[in-house]
Amino acid sequence: MGSEDIRKKFLEFFKSRGHAIVSSSSLIPDDPSVLLTTAGMQQFKPYFIGKADPIKDFGSKNTASIQKSFRTSDIDMVGDESHLTFFEMLGNFSFGGYFKKEAIEYAHEFIVKEMGLKIEYVSVFKGDSEVPADIESEKIWKSLGVSDIRKFGRKDNFWGPTGSEGPCGPTTEIYVKNITGKSIEVWNIVFNEYYCRQSQHPTSNIPARLRMDKVQAGGQRPTLEKLKTPGVDTGMGLERLAMVVQKVPTIFETDLFSPIIDVFPKKMPDRTKRIIADHIRGSSFLISDGVQLSNRGVGAVLKRLVRHAVVETLLGIKDVTQAQQIISSIVQRIIEIYGSTYLNLKKEEVLRIYVGEIEKTEIGMSKWFKEFDRQLSNILNRPNLKSDWGEQAVASGQIDYLASTLYLTFGIPVRVIKELLAKRGITVDDRKLQDTFDREFTKHQEISRAGQEKKFGGHGLLLNTGELKAKDEEELKKVTRLHTATHMLQQALRDVLGQEVKQMGSDITVERTRFDFTFSRKLTREEIEKIEAMVNAKIKEDLPMQKQVLPKAEAEKTGALYFFKEKYPDPVNVYFIGKTLETAWSKEFCGGPHVGHTGEIGSFKIIKEEAIGAGVRRIRGIVRP
Repeated sequence: MGSEDIRKKFLEFFKSRGHAIVSSSSLIPDDPSVLLTTAGMQQFKPYFIGKADPIKDFGSKNTASIQKSFRTSDIDMVGDESHLTFFEMLGNFSFGGYFKKEAIEYAHEFIVKEMGLKIEYVSVFKGDSEVPADIESEKIWKSLGVSDIRKFGRKDNFWGPTGSEGPCGPTTEIYVKNITGKSIEVWNIVFNEYYCRQSQHPTSNIPARLRMDKVQAGGQRPTLEKLKTPGVDTGMGLERLAMVVQKVPTIFETDLFSPIIDVFPKKMPDRTKRIIADHIRGSSFLISDGVQLSNRGVGAVLKRLVRHAVVETLLGIKDVTQAQQIISSIVQRIIEIYGSTYLNLKKEEVLRIYVGEIEKTEIGMSKWFKEFDRQLSNILNRPNLKSDWGEQAVASGQIDYLASTLYLTFGIPVRVIKELLAKRGITVDDRKLQDTFDREFTKHQEISRAGQEKKFGGHGLLLNTGELKAKDEEELKKVTRLHTATHMLQQALRDVLGQEVKQMGSDITVERTRFDFTFSRKLTREEIEKIEAMVNAKIKEDLPMQKQVLPKAEAEKTGALYFFKEKYPDPVNVYFIGKTLETAWSKEFCGGPHVGHTGEIGSFKIIKEEAIGAGVRRIRGIVRP
């Protein structure tokens, strides 16, 4: 059974059982508390906590999706038989429609009947002093004929948000055997019965990036509050499921990876092939979702992936032209594998970024190795070292420090540094090297975080609404102009394209506005020009931007637009462009801030229009004086 067949079976299975099928959201989430979309439940978070209405938005309390997901937590382990950065997560969700009985029965039926697999065992939450044991799930599994039921604690069978607030609860997990006889977890079913609220500690300045089983800095646990309506959140990795169904020993031998792996020379080590394949695949999806190389945030993640993939390729294939050809072939294979499912993949943009990085890296690699020799010589020739310099340097931790510094400063992989040391007769203890690397990397992160907090955190941030951020008065003026322009863009889109256009998300930085909306096809050049001209015409009219505070029910009757994923206060601010609310050209629920008159914006320019998912488009725009 091919991966495409698995996708279709999953969606058809849940559609036939009353689930609304929802397209994958972007890898860049609307939620400002997370860097990347890491699971299928992220786009549904407002529905689990009652901030949005699933009946209104999906026509059902139950949904299913195949979500593009990306996790950086295991990035250094990529290269073994199982770890990945990008993956697809199959999931079904219920926001008060059903709970444990139906969720477990659906999972059992899909795994056993649809996939033809035998359940080896399942796990359930054994309970603790705060949350009772999940006896109900245990009984349901037994009624379905599953006898091997294993019980684990908070660390293994309780899901909660890492470092942020959100829905959480006990889990039950399904394990099957792969072709090698190893038990593999294929499906995790979370029963969201609680809301995790992060405790505040007045003396703590450490970010609470903690699992539910850890105690917060300052000695406090996150607190759990019962949700008014419990929900179901499930996740099943497509790559892992395909490995078991296709009866291959690793995910890299499934039809999702084998065509990519076949591109590499046979003599190249498996670990190197897997790293390159994973990183080019993951970066292709990030680039196609609009991420650009940078030194911070998700752009830094992309930069790390691209750089590492290029370095590994050039180390394995010395000829630059051949390295470029191999990377080009890999990107082409990725398009062939995923192009029919994810229509927004941008082959030319991905290749442009990789070709540029190959050229820069090839020039820089000779500099890296010279720097390595220089620093190594400095260490080995220090007068306080004894005659056996190599052993002394290793014993003192100086070589470990050099390795971690070169990785952080120049991007030279630790594996490569170890190989270079070995050629000079110096052996580095892996555990000690990792300890030093972790310490230096943590120090590096703390320095970076301090810089970010100074610019964007705490009292250093002048504006932070989630959608808009500004660190000073100048940035505030710019994002305010962009914010009003975004309102105007949405109205112009609806005027030109029709009522099909509905907001799906927005993000405004000091450089640009990003607006996501529903629409079934690519915009023509003429449509883009007409939308842009309409916004600029309204800017030129210098119309007033005004605000009226109304009871929410009354505000809805005015026809003002509002974002379905947002929970608005009652009463609500209605911002409108025009002389009166009744005759306004644009009107929306909004918290502000906005310009006083549209003429303050200057001019508006659309710089990019693209697809980011089935039926969802994205426009990026800028303002000029």
